[in-house]
Amino acid sequence: MTADREAAAPSALPGVRYGTVPRHADSRGAFRELWRAGSFPDATFVQANLSTSSAGVVRGLHLHLRQDDLWVVGEGRAFVALVDVRPALEGDAPPLVETLELDADAWVYIPTGVAHGFLAIEPLQLVYLVTNEYDGTDELGFAWDDPAVGVSWPPLETTPHGRPITSERDAANPSLAELLVRVRHSPI
Repeated sequence: MTADREAAAPSALPGVRYGTVPRHADSRGAFRELWRAGSFPDATFVQANLSTSSAGVVRGLHLHLRQDDLWVVGEGRAFVALVDVRPALEGDAPPLVETLELDADAWVYIPTGVAHGFLAIEPLQLVYLVTNEYDGTDELGFAWDDPAVGVSWPPLETTPHGRPITSERDAANPSLAELLVRVRHSPI
């Protein structure tokens, strides 16, 4: 980790790291270095994506078994939920949940086996780098509001009904228990 990419408080989830990207600003605008190979020597990122979300959008909970992610908040603020599914995949241990808010310039490194999702607290631009090119075969997910997982999502004031806006895919995701049965009994 270089001095310019200081890590924040450590995560309780093995392999998860948090930090901030320095913003160098003047009257012309700003510059941010989003990624440097030397800061993540164990990860080979092969694709970069930009996700934009309106306030009140939930994306996730998504799970990859062959891909690490590096998220960097470009603009806005997100409530991030991380669910370490690795103990549940390896046996009957419950998943571990960690949540935090990320503001602009904050980043989180998410290793394989840690499910992830976010709620856009305000309009959000999220840049994410991944270690596998997208092909759809490693796109797993479970219900963002699965009561057995127990993510404590913040209340919403930005939608008329107080519920987040989700994609059809995320709204149809199974429970974590159902997903684990499927993963254990079929090749992914």
